[in-house]
Amino acid sequence: MTETPTPPQRTELPPAWNPAEVEAGLYQRWVERGYFTADANSDKPPFTIVLPPPNVNGSLHMGHALNHSIMDALTRRRRMQGYEVLWLPGTDHAGIATQTAVERSLAGEGMSRHDLGREKFVERVWRWREEVGGTILGQMRRLGDGVDWTRVRFTMDEGLSRAVQTIFKKLFDDGLIYRAERIINWCPRCQTALSDIEVDHSDDDGELVSIRYGSGDRSIIVATTRAETMLGDTAVAVHPEDERYAHLIGTEVEVPLTGRYVPIVADEHVDPAFGTGAVKVTPAHDPNDFEIGRRHELPALTVMDGRGVITAHGPFEGLDRFEARPAVVAALREQGRIVAEKRPYKHSVGHCSRCDTVIEPRLSLQWWVKVEPLAREAAAAVRDGRTRIHPPELAKRYFDWVDNLNDWCISRQLWWGHRIPVWYGPNDKVMCVGPDDEPPGEGWTQDEDVLDTWFSSGLWPFSTLGWPARTGDLAKFYPTSVLSTGYDILFFWVVRMMMFGLYAMDGKQPFDHVYLHGLIRDQYGKKMSKSRGNGIDPLDWMDSYGADATRFTLLRGANPGSDMAIAEEWAAGSRNFTTKLWNASRFALNNGATVARPVPPRDELTDADRWILDLLDKLVADVDAQFEGFQFAKLSEALYHFTWDEFCDWYLELAKVQLAEGGARAEATQAVLGHVLDVVLRLLHPLTPFITETLWTTLTGGESVVVADWPKPVGGERDEVAATRVEGLKKLVTEIRRFRSDQGLKPAQKVAGKVRGACCVDLLDQVPAVRSLTRMTEPGEGWTVSASLEVGLPKGAVKVELDLSGAIDVVAERKRLAKDLAVAEKERAQCEGKLDNPAFTDKAPAEVVAKIQARLAAANADIERIHARLDTLPQS
Repeated sequence: MTETPTPPQRTELPPAWNPAEVEAGLYQRWVERGYFTADANSDKPPFTIVLPPPNVNGSLHMGHALNHSIMDALTRRRRMQGYEVLWLPGTDHAGIATQTAVERSLAGEGMSRHDLGREKFVERVWRWREEVGGTILGQMRRLGDGVDWTRVRFTMDEGLSRAVQTIFKKLFDDGLIYRAERIINWCPRCQTALSDIEVDHSDDDGELVSIRYGSGDRSIIVATTRAETMLGDTAVAVHPEDERYAHLIGTEVEVPLTGRYVPIVADEHVDPAFGTGAVKVTPAHDPNDFEIGRRHELPALTVMDGRGVITAHGPFEGLDRFEARPAVVAALREQGRIVAEKRPYKHSVGHCSRCDTVIEPRLSLQWWVKVEPLAREAAAAVRDGRTRIHPPELAKRYFDWVDNLNDWCISRQLWWGHRIPVWYGPNDKVMCVGPDDEPPGEGWTQDEDVLDTWFSSGLWPFSTLGWPARTGDLAKFYPTSVLSTGYDILFFWVVRMMMFGLYAMDGKQPFDHVYLHGLIRDQYGKKMSKSRGNGIDPLDWMDSYGADATRFTLLRGANPGSDMAIAEEWAAGSRNFTTKLWNASRFALNNGATVARPVPPRDELTDADRWILDLLDKLVADVDAQFEGFQFAKLSEALYHFTWDEFCDWYLELAKVQLAEGGARAEATQAVLGHVLDVVLRLLHPLTPFITETLWTTLTGGESVVVADWPKPVGGERDEVAATRVEGLKKLVTEIRRFRSDQGLKPAQKVAGKVRGACCVDLLDQVPAVRSLTRMTEPGEGWTVSASLEVGLPKGAVKVELDLSGAIDVVAERKRLAKDLAVAEKERAQCEGKLDNPAFTDKAPAEVVAKIQARLAAANADIERIHARLDTLPQS
């Protein structure tokens, strides 16, 4: 870490902060100086974050910007604290998303992937990845991400591919990977299985039809939203304790249109209170039905192919599923089997997140990971504290998921991805091939499927560090320190990393802390989406307001586990904050603020100096505590209010008075100004790196705030006397300013006045500052008191007398006040009219009546204030 050097020859700051002119240059300088490059041989304590890999074909969105700002803040602070920081970047091959994008490009050329063949298509995807894969990495530079660019990884680079093959074979050999027919999410357009996270659910309009199976007293009614699947029914299920159907359990009933008889079974999965309490069971086309089928050893009849076309014999064969649905209902209606129909019927429908096609639950032969032993260890690591989840209340959701995890379908019917390293040979032989094994020869074929993208990204915390080789990076930087991600992928990604990390790394957790942030929403709390047109591009904000303002806006709203609403005016507000910081720093520098001289002993400092130094020390401690608790919104607010309210609005104004005195008092003030500014800039740096780098290096002449020491609290007793005096001064100044405004004076307008009684409340030394801050001049001979106020303070009252003669236009002021009085009296009359009317007070909600009463009280207060002001004005 660099020590604060002796002062350099100062470079004068330009009048305004223009981020577009400096951000790119500053960032490149940081990279070239190697500030973000980690050293595995260092003896510093490690701090590691692996970047959740964005899709290789993606671009920066607000969710990325939030998470990247969080991770950059964490790593920048730890670097300043003396840790060997590794923030490792990379991208995910994003199997289905990338393949879909390339297939769409081919379609524009009038081709499909099948026209190219697998090998040529994969080559095409690699070329496309080279063309677009760097987009989001460049955008990360714009945001200021302090990642180690020498260690960029890709989930399909050679090292990570080796890791995938290694762990697949290890799991296979341990009996934790198997091949079986199970129900999966199937996209008829993409022609592949999908993970749950690749399925978007929406409430769609459909139909609910009730169908009578059988006849007479042996009939039973079921309801369904997918009538076409009845062609594959192999049972009807009821609850075992449902007395309505007790006489039917164990009998058979005819499935209409098919001529098949199926059993009526008792199963506790059935909710007797829902609908008729009886459900049709189609094991090949519904996940719950599949489990019922397994429990009762029912056959599974597939009646639909991978394109969603009916394959069952009869008049419906060859129809698309959505054509077959009304056709089946019409045929049932003709036979008198339809008991009830409800249209429209809102129900949750899954859609492929890539092409929006309605997904189809489908029985399919796929590869699976047996998760029970892996999930058990993943739960134990959180329960015993090896990994801590923030906020803690989300740990329950983690356990709810991981304690009830189903086996994981890891195969995808794609060409882009890690191909499953399993080969099939003569006589049904199966061979799993590791990275150092020779593939089998003639007569053997490799499995056509590729692995789920989450399989390779589940290895991310250790595969990126060189595993399965025992590298220096792995020894130094694993376990990683923090995983920061949105709570929405707690189940899909975090759990998988926990399972694989503990399994591959001999029980060592992949991360010590999991920080879960919320989702970004618009200012009305709605989820951002292209279809709603309410999305915000963070690049637009960076263009308009700069990277610092963009980051600060997001961090101010980042409460652990909570969604955050954002709007452009908040980014503008953060830009105003950076402007305030710039202007305050420029004033301080122009008035000799320095870190060259130490802050004098406290007995040589003013009340204002001691007060701001005490507040600064509390700020350092508060920011440290909030960082450790991942409370980014709270620490951002603390920094914002100290910088704007206490330092800029009050201490700088008081410093002007002290600087004007010259001599030792001015020199002490310059030292305090320099010290406070130095600490504030270092505290703000992890949140707003660019402006703080510019200001800090100008103030101190240091090499870079990136490698400056993180501030530490001094501690000690707070000077309560100084605090009481300054708070009294602030109240007095605030009341005088309000009084001046009420008198119609302009903010900069000077008037003669006196402060009486300051000695009685221990503010005698503060009178010069009060006079300066309230534009009050010393009265000359013949002055008259035309307005006065009394301000109550803890130790007594202070009286302020002003001479307003000639300071205001009495005629114009009386006219303005008369207009205000008329408005207030009209408001009072309207409120009294409502409150005196029983028809209103007896029927209106209590909160409405309370609002009217509050408006009446405010109107009465305004009338009283205006009359008092009129009484103080000279007669015109």
